[in-house]
Amino acid sequence: MKASEKIYEGKAKILYRTEDPNLLIQYFKDDATAFNAQKKGTIQNKGVVNCAVSSVIFEFLETKGIKTHFVKKLDDRQMLIKKVEIIPLEVVIRNYVAGSLAKRTGKPEGEKLPETLVEWYYKDDALGDPMVTKDHIRIFKLATNDEIAKVETLAKKVNDLLVPYFEQREILLVDYKLEFGRHPEGILLADEITPDGCRLWDAKTREKMDKDRFRFDLGKVEEGYKQIYERVVG
Repeated sequence: MKASEKIYEGKAKILYRTEDPNLLIQYFKDDATAFNAQKKGTIQNKGVVNCAVSSVIFEFLETKGIKTHFVKKLDDRQMLIKKVEIIPLEVVIRNYVAGSLAKRTGKPEGEKLPETLVEWYYKDDALGDPMVTKDHIRIFKLATNDEIAKVETLAKKVNDLLVPYFEQREILLVDYKLEFGRHPEGILLADEITPDGCRLWDAKTREKMDKDRFRFDLGKVEEGYKQIYERVVG
């Protein structure tokens, strides 16, 4: 399967058509952005790490009954995916207090939440991906009530699978974003699951191994991504 026309280029990935109209190729870049692209840079081999990590996690979730857009990993930076209509929402799953949640609530970073917290954000870079409620989603027709319910159920199932998956690799899954797409098979988990969109801390030291190292100039950015790669991909 070979890439043909480029149909989309985002901050971290490029999508290409293939000879099959139902399949696309997703290419992972080394470009890095933070704070809604106000900060830009490059993380060496980030695309290789993200393609591998996301492929392994999608494969794992598929074995547990979660339907995803993933078909197969083609090479170090490309995966074959099913073409979906992305629902314009970022679903943020939080297991610990961190990031914007700490700022909004004044709670200390790293505090474990008593239960899984699900937040919804409208996917619009120009608006800064604002937080929305289920009523916003329904009223502005971003998704139907049935889709909202299905996405929330799927997101919680994914979390129930990934928390112990990462714990087995001595990683805390602090929080992360998920995206979903409409497909003839139903609602599919889409996009990626990588250190770009997940807060991943060492379970013993709580050292950050994700994009926060780039975001906050913590140094050893590539080393953090390499740690995730080694623990997840092996």
